[in-house]
Amino acid sequence: MTSTASSALPNFCEGIQYFGEALPNFATYGKIAAIEPGKKAIADPTDPAAVYQTLLAADALRYLTLQVTASKASGHPGGFASQAEAYAALVMLGHKNIMTEVGHHAPGFYSAMFLDRSLEDMGINTVQQLRDRFREKHGLLGHLSGYIPGILAPAGPLGQGQHFAMSAALLHPDKLFPFTLGDGGLGEPYIMSSMAHFNTAYPSATNFLPVLVWNGYSQEHHSMVSLKTNAEMKAYWQGNGFAEVILVDAKDFDDQHQPGDYVDSTAFSFEQRLAFTKTVLLGIDKAAHSALNGKLTVFIIKQLKGAGVHARGSKSHNLYPKDTLDAPHIISALQTRALPPEAWETVRTNAERAGGGPAAKTVVTEFELPLPDLGKLPLEEYTVAGDPQVSTTAMGRLVGIVGKQDSKFLVTNADGNEASGIANINQALKVIHPTTDDLYNQAPNGQVYEPLSEDACAGLAAGLALMGARTLWCSYESFAINGLPIWQTVIQAMAELRRQTPSTITLFTAGALEQGRNGWTHQRPEIEAYFASLMRNGNVFPLFPPDANSIQVCYDWALNTKNKGIVITASKSPLPIRTTLEQTRQGLADGAILLQEVPGDKQVVFAVIGDMTLIPVFEAAAFLETEGIGVKIVSIINPRRLYRPHDTAWETCSEPDGGFMDDAQFTQLFSGDALIGVTGGAAAMLEPIMLRSNCKRDTFAWKRGETTASAGELMAFNGLTAEELTKRAIELIH
Repeated sequence: MTSTASSALPNFCEGIQYFGEALPNFATYGKIAAIEPGKKAIADPTDPAAVYQTLLAADALRYLTLQVTASKASGHPGGFASQAEAYAALVMLGHKNIMTEVGHHAPGFYSAMFLDRSLEDMGINTVQQLRDRFREKHGLLGHLSGYIPGILAPAGPLGQGQHFAMSAALLHPDKLFPFTLGDGGLGEPYIMSSMAHFNTAYPSATNFLPVLVWNGYSQEHHSMVSLKTNAEMKAYWQGNGFAEVILVDAKDFDDQHQPGDYVDSTAFSFEQRLAFTKTVLLGIDKAAHSALNGKLTVFIIKQLKGAGVHARGSKSHNLYPKDTLDAPHIISALQTRALPPEAWETVRTNAERAGGGPAAKTVVTEFELPLPDLGKLPLEEYTVAGDPQVSTTAMGRLVGIVGKQDSKFLVTNADGNEASGIANINQALKVIHPTTDDLYNQAPNGQVYEPLSEDACAGLAAGLALMGARTLWCSYESFAINGLPIWQTVIQAMAELRRQTPSTITLFTAGALEQGRNGWTHQRPEIEAYFASLMRNGNVFPLFPPDANSIQVCYDWALNTKNKGIVITASKSPLPIRTTLEQTRQGLADGAILLQEVPGDKQVVFAVIGDMTLIPVFEAAAFLETEGIGVKIVSIINPRRLYRPHDTAWETCSEPDGGFMDDAQFTQLFSGDALIGVTGGAAAMLEPIMLRSNCKRDTFAWKRGETTASAGELMAFNGLTAEELTKRAIELIH
């Protein structure tokens, strides 16, 4: 190893512990950056200098990934290291809109963002600062998030990354969106099916590129596809609709006689390392052109996990407290991968020129997507106490109008809009389908995306919202749980984004109370407890419109918010009109509205979440009135507003919303001799009210599902009847 005087080093190299000896033929192939000034990419992937410098970039990424993780004896270097040549090739070819399926690739992505100067927007200018800020608060999180400059999408749970790449591809057809995908995560059931459905719906949107990192191992053991042959792996992708499968196997270049099907290219002779890198560079170039020109394409790099870092196989996956910068095996690995200062200079120059500048200044998520102005939506106000109306249908009319005005707008639904009382959405916007059929409202250029997978529905809708587009994810409340992981990932990312993006909006219909005959399989309102917990994030707003007037105002409000997760839950049954449009506007601002007040010697307050649940409450109120007992019926429309400000993390969110009902207003609305919270879903949603009330109080909520002939019978099974409410009210006031 060489020691270099600090004055001779590029400033950004401060913090690099080891520098290598001069590299073979560096003066010929490495001294002048292969990406010329003013250019966005190498001119020719067969150019020996371009190949040579791609290899330098791969080793720079490996070195930084290991040194950064070892600086905290924590983090995940092995997976990213095994595909470093592929990532370097993408950058050298000018592609920087790169995402990942694998949150464990984070330190590699941070290294890439450092090399191209994106992290300077965070005040990270040197390798020392990169080390200091890794896995620290307000720094470089252990997994990718929306907070980091140049990073297009968050990554944590497996099975999600393809949704972000497909969303971006749909919105930006002229750009390539590669995403790295680990063979450990390939076992997630949604990845292939979601890409297959997307390709059927959008056959021309092939400009997303899976880069499969086939390294033989997952987090703690061999990957489940580790025994496949190359031919079998190709057939697997071809069988799932991929027209172009490009596989580069490091084993074909091994001159060190490494055992096994998976080998480490960094152990090859320098000549063979260059040969392998050239094949990767040419393969990535071919894959990029293929994907951008209408072919569903995958690039597969087969190389042993941990190539070029401190360990191999799953042992390279993450670092433990023993894996410090002072540990001999870490020192040895860093010294082996160390580059001379002049090589670092070349790598940095190429990285910042590639793609037209730092990712933080060029990738699509650094800019807000232009969207058409929707103007003032034509809300239709139904007469209070007039004919019952279907809430979801009333909202569906508005959804159709939004889609007509915004061509990028997309509605997703796995279980069918017609079954949710929103057939009018399909009629207005058409289901995307290769078979045109007017009877089923199908057309190839529709705006309703209907894969039979909640993950695919939530993934594309939430992914598009994160990328800047308006969307609506519709689902039966009972089944939406299968799509929530990516929805939660997105709303968490939205809470820390450095830009505005439309809120991700959902409509959950066919609540448990409507699903008597379908039995408990369709009665799962426990999902509301999930949203109740998420309300404390500060940017999640579950909305419960009590009628068809209210739901229109709720949707209109949601469309005008930014960086939030908004869940609208409503019935698909005709129900009474209980509010005016203006009352819901007030309810959205305050959290709740008073629907009815009857004076009496003692007063019972019913705090009600939902629409159908109001039916037994009004019946109970009528009986209590005959007994001379006063009643207030309060409809909880926006429960997030009923928390106290310090109960949520609202002030930490981008686009913070600090609107909460104050104590005086809460007392005026909810005070009485007894308070009964009523919901057809999870009791947890009533927490904001129960937390603040000082009355004698109780809750009536969902318990469990059962097969019944009617909603009333199902409510009775769960104790949600006028008789039970009346009985408990009388007990509480005496």
